[in-house]
Amino acid sequence: MTDKSDLPPFPSNPHLAELNPDKLYHIGYSTDDDLKQLFGDVKFVCMGGSTTRMANFAALVQKSLADVPGVRDAQSPCPPENISRSDRYVMYKIGPVLSVNHGMGFSSVSILLHEIIKLLYYAGCDDPVIIRIGTSGGIGIAPGTVVVTKQPFNAEIQPHHNVIVAGKVAQRESYMDEKTRKDIIACGQRLDDVSVVAGNTMSTDDFYEGQGRLDGAVCKTDLATKMAFLEQAKDKGVVNIEMECVVMGALCHASRVRCACVCVTLLNRLNGDQVNMTKEQHDRYQAHPQQVVIAYMRSVLTGEANGDEPSAKKSRL
Repeated sequence: MTDKSDLPPFPSNPHLAELNPDKLYHIGYSTDDDLKQLFGDVKFVCMGGSTTRMANFAALVQKSLADVPGVRDAQSPCPPENISRSDRYVMYKIGPVLSVNHGMGFSSVSILLHEIIKLLYYAGCDDPVIIRIGTSGGIGIAPGTVVVTKQPFNAEIQPHHNVIVAGKVAQRESYMDEKTRKDIIACGQRLDDVSVVAGNTMSTDDFYEGQGRLDGAVCKTDLATKMAFLEQAKDKGVVNIEMECVVMGALCHASRVRCACVCVTLLNRLNGDQVNMTKEQHDRYQAHPQQVVIAYMRSVLTGEANGDEPSAKKSRL
């Protein structure tokens, strides 16, 4: 059972102190488990939409960081096994790295993040960072470019996330940790054949109409309106569009957890709406943000990051 007596004050929800146990329903754990023993060494939570992608990423972490302390010393099965106790999400632990899938869209990523943030808190993890690794549509940049998000925007191109709480709209600032972003970019720029840029990211709650596409089953807009929308986003520094970043930034910021979003672009939306590429191209592009994040984790775990003081937003959950 998790001992709450030596944990710091809850970062944002005083009601959690009343729960005994607190059941993390969608991943199958609770404070009846010894979460400190199971997860107390976690430093990175890497998240992506697909179950298969995150299983493959877990195996790649195990292989790529096999020589790194923490990963090297972990008693991880080979290949890593899914330790989620629910069929909603998968979860793999490779030493200090958790690899989990978050599904698609606002609701799915929000549910997982609430429970993962609580898991990290109950486990007493020291300054963990949550990193989304995914795909996106670019605006004015070449397919295959890896974007590390500076500022998340919502579908109205505003820098916050609106969530309905008890029938009322709550507006929450969405934030990505600046130092983490800079460190990730520095690591990515040392890799061959990978283009890494910083830019703003727009998140929508839909892939088709929400992103101004003209190729959905229903369409109530036209080409001119779509192009004006994309150009407006571009004028605000938006270089890619996806469906989770603004929620992630809002929840992590409210919970005082560092986070970053690292997504590769699969197309330039100014040139069309359809993703047209071979499976080989897709697999190659999809690997780029994974390589960047693995390089970043290596730099942190080996102390090679840059020798700077920890981020001003550092906190022990």
